[in-house]
Amino acid sequence: MIIWMRATILLILLALLTFALVPVQLLALKFDWKLRRRLPRLWHRFALYTLGIRVLRHGALESRSPLMIAANHASWKDILILGSIADVAFIAKQEVAAWPVFGVLARLQKTIFVVREEKRRSGDQVNEIAARMADGEIVVLFPEGTTSDGNRILGLKSTLFGAAAAALPGEGDGVVLVQPVAIAYTRVQGLPLGRYHRPVAGWPGDVGLLPHLKGVISAGAMDVDVTFGHAVEFRKGDNRKVLAANVERQLRDMLSAHLRGRHQP
Repeated sequence: MIIWMRATILLILLALLTFALVPVQLLALKFDWKLRRRLPRLWHRFALYTLGIRVLRHGALESRSPLMIAANHASWKDILILGSIADVAFIAKQEVAAWPVFGVLARLQKTIFVVREEKRRSGDQVNEIAARMADGEIVVLFPEGTTSDGNRILGLKSTLFGAAAAALPGEGDGVVLVQPVAIAYTRVQGLPLGRYHRPVAGWPGDVGLLPHLKGVISAGAMDVDVTFGHAVEFRKGDNRKVLAANVERQLRDMLSAHLRGRHQP
């Protein structure tokens, strides 16, 4: 009962914060103020606090640019987690733009929507990603192409790294940095996340948002370990499959270490 009372109060406060920030964010988007990148981080942090999710960071975000983050993907909560750590822009499939609540929030954060099936539009989409990275924005890619159960890394789709190739300068020995970031849901109420609570980590496609949100709130305090891997330098002429294999290996190692309690600080 106490958990639900606290959650209700915080959700109301989150709604009030959202209504207060939306007009400011719309203005920031219209005039392309840098504030449009910073406000979402504030919102994501409060949303995590509302849900009782604590983020534990290991390693550091790459300071050089242009930078692309390649992260594993288990749930909508991954968006809040990565959005609370840095001012980032997400790459999402076009369908997300039409989703209730999430679609609106994604558009407010100026998410880059892609239509993978329409090759005639892929050039414009890749160019937008390249332009945003060239402007100093950190772009987040979920290269698995779908959500997992949070216990494993699905095979990465090397074609999705085409945006990294497009962000390379046309001349000179330019480089794009791709940094693997592993998200591991590890503890609930301070105890290792067992089989009973594992479903609150991932978000299966056959489970509705409200039932899943109810499960997250009922679980109480949750710890998430976010580990930053070694950034991979990608240059003109480099093979995307080699890049994908390097990123996948790091993600598997980092996720496995946390889920098995073998991570070395």
